[in-house]
Amino acid sequence: MNLPPPTSDALAQSACLTERVRSEIAALGWISFARYMELALYAPGIGYYSGGARKFGAGGDFITSPELTPLFGQALAAQVAQVQAASAPHVIEVGAGTGLLAADLLLELERRGELPLRYDILELSGELRERQFDTLASKVPHLASRVRWLDSLPERFSGVLVANEVLDVMPAHLVVARGGGLFERGVAVDGAGALRWADVEATGRVLEAARALELPMPDQGEYVTEINLAGQAWVAELAHRLAVGALLLVDYGYPRAEYYLPSRASGTLLCYYRHHAHGDPFLWPGLNDITAFVDFTAVAEAGFEAGLEVLGYTTQAAFLFNCGILECLARRGPETGADYIRAARAVQRLTTPQEMGELFKVLALGKGIDMPLLGFMRGDRLHTL
Repeated sequence: MNLPPPTSDALAQSACLTERVRSEIAALGWISFARYMELALYAPGIGYYSGGARKFGAGGDFITSPELTPLFGQALAAQVAQVQAASAPHVIEVGAGTGLLAADLLLELERRGELPLRYDILELSGELRERQFDTLASKVPHLASRVRWLDSLPERFSGVLVANEVLDVMPAHLVVARGGGLFERGVAVDGAGALRWADVEATGRVLEAARALELPMPDQGEYVTEINLAGQAWVAELAHRLAVGALLLVDYGYPRAEYYLPSRASGTLLCYYRHHAHGDPFLWPGLNDITAFVDFTAVAEAGFEAGLEVLGYTTQAAFLFNCGILECLARRGPETGADYIRAARAVQRLTTPQEMGELFKVLALGKGIDMPLLGFMRGDRLHTL
């Protein structure tokens, strides 16, 4: 891999994180990959999301939809407004990144005359909280009083919860099918002190979940995949706390029938560093984003079993078109203008199948919502879950 080298400060942070991982392995002998991913991303002060390195945008490691264009948030606002009208004027955003989506949503909801009374942000990273505060103070200073930051989910809430690219960074377990058996792939330390892969027999909830999937069992070699038990538990917990309203979950992934294909024998785990994708989660721990695609069937089942209704599931392209992204684009001025052309290119990236349009999906789960949701009026793919 030809990756740009980290700074000396970044390498020092990574060394601290690696030593933290080694210490835990020394005490236990082995840790699951889910635990390693949790430490690599969220260890206080040294994990990827809790450290101080820039993550989003051109100077970071990846670009999310709100970073591409405010049209994403403007279109999403149409769905948020509909759910608010049927529940409560309250928005919770989980993992708000730089705060751009919050700013775009608030401005568009203000334009529509449908501002929430409260816009709460649940963010684990102190560094990102500061960036979100600065973004909102700069872009929507007159609305900043409606925004507050949460340390945990409220015990009970009604309204809309938005999570854009949150499920993919929840710690996932790795499962290996080979030789007629099921194993869990985790992390150990070799004789030189380097982190290495190590498999143990799958047990407990991981074994139960893997058996239920009926994973391909190759005659030769192995089949490796991910199981996101944390994401399923999180959705179930949200279900218990939601009184009336909906969860809008946007991420990249597949329904189960497409996720666990025999051809996807090496899984979906990816790391991102300075806009380079690679497959080595042990390279510079704490400096890379680590993600796994979302099994949307598992997420929908977890919500349904906890009392939520599955309100819709579709591609990001269909959702944005249904929510009026082209009408939002038309407000950008003459089609020959530079601003319009830049915005149109961003919309193309958000919606074309070759870019984010097909790979990203939108899942809506709710309670007490008895109307069809705008974003799923055409192109709903509930039948694929």
